[in-house]
Amino acid sequence: MSLFEQGNCLRDGRLTSVALVEAYIRRIEARDTVYRAFYAVDREGALAAARRADADFAEGGDSGHLQGIPVGIKDLIDVEGLPTTANAPGRKTAVAQTDAEVVKRLRAAGAIIIGKLATYEWGTVGPDDRGAFPPARNPWSLDHITGGSSSGSAVAVAGGLLRTTLGTDTGGSLRGPAFYCGVVGLKPTLGLVPNSGVLAMSASMDHIGPMSATVAEAALTLDVIADLPAERSASRLIGQSIAGKRIGYARNWFARDPQTMSAVLTAMDAAISTLSQLGAVIEEIELPDYPAVEVAAAAILHKESFDYHAPELRDHPEAFGRRAFLSIAAGVAVTDGELTAARNAGSRFRSEVDRLLDRHDAIVTVGALTTALLAAPFEKEAVWTPMRTIGFNVSGHPVLALPIGFHDGLPIGMQVIGRHHAEATIIQLGDAFERATDHAVQRPPQPT
Repeated sequence: MSLFEQGNCLRDGRLTSVALVEAYIRRIEARDTVYRAFYAVDREGALAAARRADADFAEGGDSGHLQGIPVGIKDLIDVEGLPTTANAPGRKTAVAQTDAEVVKRLRAAGAIIIGKLATYEWGTVGPDDRGAFPPARNPWSLDHITGGSSSGSAVAVAGGLLRTTLGTDTGGSLRGPAFYCGVVGLKPTLGLVPNSGVLAMSASMDHIGPMSATVAEAALTLDVIADLPAERSASRLIGQSIAGKRIGYARNWFARDPQTMSAVLTAMDAAISTLSQLGAVIEEIELPDYPAVEVAAAAILHKESFDYHAPELRDHPEAFGRRAFLSIAAGVAVTDGELTAARNAGSRFRSEVDRLLDRHDAIVTVGALTTALLAAPFEKEAVWTPMRTIGFNVSGHPVLALPIGFHDGLPIGMQVIGRHHAEATIIQLGDAFERATDHAVQRPPQPT
């Protein structure tokens, strides 16, 4: 059942939150020894919260659609009483003293925090078998990567362990796992969702957002964590026609790239055709050169991450795994002049995207150039994965990632980019596409 269907059952008495939480815990116990999405399941805390939700329902109290619904939290986000490990050797016992603001908002909406979900160490490179925890595994194929760093958040949804979760995104860390695991990821406008209580990676590029089974469930989760009123809600245009919506199709970002799988190109063109059949007006556009913005964004990310971690890198290098240490330490080579040039390049990119969005309601482009790569090569060293994501962390535009097809049993995804604070429009487009296709109802094979 969707979380909307679960909510209806909770409200009319066909289901209790306690029974729902117990069912999810049984599902997690049955499957997560294979998937490894969870670092911690707070069984007692979740059941206590479920009892409170049931009592509130019985007394006529209703905090909204998430009341009594289990939600999982990426392990870069503080949950009071649970460790925020960041999958780092030095943080295994770093118990959070308070909830992050997004977790407070979920609790205020009645959501049940059921546990902490896997991440690449400090949101950097992975998967890494030498991390504090073993890497999460892709439910569609255990031999392929999940993408990162919000790996557990995507796996929990794809594997049927939860309907909605929270992830973070600094260079594609939420959208990459969404593409590779066939779920919905929603990176909101920069600053829309507060990041207090969330471990930083790159302060000017960090985003917190939902990863969910459907567009509507992601939109509802965003409404809660962004504390949006009804008149500005991300979900207010769900179910509405997209006829007449103007979409710029940025095919130049991938169509001629030799790394692009033919199946990805075919799926993207088919997705655009579907949007056209739904009444959207499609125009092929040219986004600025991707490699240039990727280089600029990487410089910002490395420099800001290094500055944040420098004292700990110097004083306690043993607190980091080798790959994370090397990734973060690379920022020492970025000079102040190079950082300024990178930020200027990012500003130019943002302006160019804004200019295109003046003429279009949204931009559509590919998410990743390939399906999920085999995991085995990552056991030896970090492997670059070709995505088209990090530019929108610099520009701060909201982006919806959603599945558009499969190749050899592995998901393919696209991005829908909107104007700043126009989450409702990209959700309207994504929801219409999702309803017109069957990608969101596909399920991976049962783990054995």
